[in-house]
Amino acid sequence: MDEATEAVRFGLDSIFAVIAIPVLVYFLLINSSYLVLVLTATTQFWRQTRRVAFAGRHELIGAAVPPGVSVVTPMFNEAAGIRTSVESMLALHYPSHEVIVVDDGSSDDGFAVLQQAFDLVPVDRQMPTGVPVREPATSIHVPRNGRTRLTVVRKANSGRSDSINVGINLAREDLVVFVDSDSILDPDALLSVAKPFADDPDRMVAAGGVIRAVNGSRVRNGRVVDIRLSKKLLPRIQVVEYLRAFHLGRAGWAAMNALILISGAFGVFRRDVLVEVGGLDPDSIGEDFELVMRVHRRMRRERRPYRITFLTEPICWTEVPSTLKVLRRQRSRWHRGLWETLWAYRGMLFNPRYGRVGFVALPFYWVFELIAPLLELAGLLLVVLGLAFGVVEPGYFALFMLVAYGYAALVTLAAMTVEELTFHKYGRWRDLVGTITAAVVENLGYRQLTAVWRMQGWIASLARRKQEWGTMTRTGFDLDEGSGQPGGTS
Repeated sequence: MDEATEAVRFGLDSIFAVIAIPVLVYFLLINSSYLVLVLTATTQFWRQTRRVAFAGRHELIGAAVPPGVSVVTPMFNEAAGIRTSVESMLALHYPSHEVIVVDDGSSDDGFAVLQQAFDLVPVDRQMPTGVPVREPATSIHVPRNGRTRLTVVRKANSGRSDSINVGINLAREDLVVFVDSDSILDPDALLSVAKPFADDPDRMVAAGGVIRAVNGSRVRNGRVVDIRLSKKLLPRIQVVEYLRAFHLGRAGWAAMNALILISGAFGVFRRDVLVEVGGLDPDSIGEDFELVMRVHRRMRRERRPYRITFLTEPICWTEVPSTLKVLRRQRSRWHRGLWETLWAYRGMLFNPRYGRVGFVALPFYWVFELIAPLLELAGLLLVVLGLAFGVVEPGYFALFMLVAYGYAALVTLAAMTVEELTFHKYGRWRDLVGTITAAVVENLGYRQLTAVWRMQGWIASLARRKQEWGTMTRTGFDLDEGSGQPGGTS
């Protein structure tokens, strides 16, 4: 053995003498924490499903004064699907809702499509200024017949967050729902999100809904008519990932009254609270996370009783990335937003003023979300090198893989079991087998790739590199995957 090899072996041996046990403990803790969230969410799901028959959700339709809802959707070069999207939003089951589409300086003919479809005419409407905006509306348009509650706003391009802020200013209802124009809401989604606000109008300030992958499902006229799993492996893995982290994970945090993240693809807020906190931050990469943190901070500082919850019934269907290139940009951007928001609100960490948010949720996100890709990649690399140089015993390597990845797969399977027993969205055996396969395959390359991409986003932020948003290439909701027939998506 040459001197260089011996030096490497000695260095690895010294490192493992220090980190061998802590590495195992870390992976044991992170997977156990997810399991706790899954179990906590399970109790919440079972309580909610037992109450569904008596919830009175549809009674809102006949209520004398139900909370009005303004659905705000930004539009940028969405000509291909914007008409179907707007028609589906207008057709949502709710007694009093309006749809506000904000055209963020599109260069395609999206506005012309809406103008022709809804016979839009310009109106002279005063633009409220409750929330600061960078690019104000240049024109406001409504249907000529005056009966359709649709408003289309045109403005210069300034980004998604600023466009939503313009929509917040124009909103005339008590509740504001953010939804992307290329997403699909279940018909009863507004009834579900409005119910907790109707039950507790003084304390309820925000709620998040379920985001599910539409890839592979059949869609007709802006409605998901047949829920299926994509035939492609990458979207399948994301279905499993969304279920564990975004569905059951956030439901668990909500059950502990410590939810700090609502997806920007589908969230509902009281309009007065949005105006108080100044709307979305156009400079933030993680604008949805940052907004919820700002709401928590204001409410806690002012000692106001409030609730932020997660709803398991309303579903927003969105197309997840089907290529590694698009997925890499998405995950890099998400982690950059996570870091920048956590750093901006570092003063809330372990601060008694912020209760469970400061002592439970934020430490979790720092240790098990932000730092996780660094420790996972470093631990895996050191263990593999240690095994190659004879420093790590095969038994330790097997234990590491079992704790880091075997346990993770078990947690995912537990989450899938809860999903199947509670909601049973995928009715075909083939889809069930597909999700189980994805739960295993996720740990064999996918997790490691996403860890690398997340690290890239973190490093880019630390290096103060300009964020490039890129384009989310979508296949759309026009063809059923593999059939060539209208009505699905791939």
